[in-house]
Amino acid sequence: MPRFALKIEYDGGPFAGWQAQAGQPSVQATVEAALARLDPGFAAGARIAAAGRTDAGVHALGQVAHADLERDWDPFRLAGALNWHLKPAPVAVLAVARVDESFHARFSAIGRRYLFRLLSRRAPATHDRGRVWQVVHPLDVGAMRQAAGLLTGLHDFTTFRSTMCQAASPVKTLDRIDIQETVLPHGAEYRFHLAARSFLHNQVRSIVGTLERVGAGAWRPERVAQALAARDRAACGPVSPPHGLYLVGADYPQDPFAAGVSTPAG
Repeated sequence: MPRFALKIEYDGGPFAGWQAQAGQPSVQATVEAALARLDPGFAAGARIAAAGRTDAGVHALGQVAHADLERDWDPFRLAGALNWHLKPAPVAVLAVARVDESFHARFSAIGRRYLFRLLSRRAPATHDRGRVWQVVHPLDVGAMRQAAGLLTGLHDFTTFRSTMCQAASPVKTLDRIDIQETVLPHGAEYRFHLAARSFLHNQVRSIVGTLERVGAGAWRPERVAQALAARDRAACGPVSPPHGLYLVGADYPQDPFAAGVSTPAG
């Protein structure tokens, strides 16, 4: 059966997360329903696999999934057909690529990248409502960058993972945390860019929530290092809400979309 990689963008607001769940709307089930209209295997209950299982309310700019189909589609036509059948859900297939059967969206990935958007202003968000975490107080980006530097590298991230995390080990290497500040007419937006081979459950949201406390002046930067060393979930700052978080993309030894397959208008 031919295998295809799918690059998927979605607004996580209406969904209970990526993973299919009984009685709950999910991105996975939405994409599989579109595939079921095109392929007998999915009509019979075949499944897709993804690079990362985003939580309820979390968005994606470049989720990667793979699907085994009975028909050997032209990738460009498959993307267009999927986008047609995905309407009106806030899900779009950005690219499709034919891949070798050894490719696995999750297990072949060697890196994952996330973005978290934090808006600081008093007036409520309008255009970005549901797509940023908003606070009304100003933030010190220098202090947040100082604290973020204490978290990069190889560490035991027990403090910064959910108690429901199923990862075998809390030890992860956080390759980078970059914080970009954009001054706005009535406030500022802070974009946190994080990259690692893999992340623990709630790790990004736990880190950003803690860094926000540093930016607000409630924590000194060195307290973040103390929290990390504590290896205790109780030492973590507040967990930021899911609607500011975006899965930007997954990295592979060879980019399956390097040929630049793009979609026709859906």
